[in-house]
Amino acid sequence: MSENLDHIQLFNKEIKRILLKDWDPIGIKDIAEAQDEYDSYIPLISQMITSHKSIHEIFEYLWWIETEHMGLIGNKQITKFIAVKLQLLAKLV
Repeated sequence: MSENLDHIQLFNKEIKRILLKDWDPIGIKDIAEAQDEYDSYIPLISQMITSHKSIHEIFEYLWWIETEHMGLIGNKQITKFIAVKLQLLAKLV
């Protein structure tokens, strides 16, 4: 059980790293106080990855966060790249 929990924690830590360092639509990666800004998105993204959702589905969720939830213009190229990167994590599951 502990080994599985460790695996889940490492998996979620990698999702967090990708969201914060690579995606970061609001530009907070270097602000120490904001390192948890994207944490609320991790559970659903983790579920999407472990359920082997498509790149398109992951992209749509990230795009919704950027454009609807955050109200940003968004960058489809970057968002698509991040969706691919996140979907590749399915190989770790």
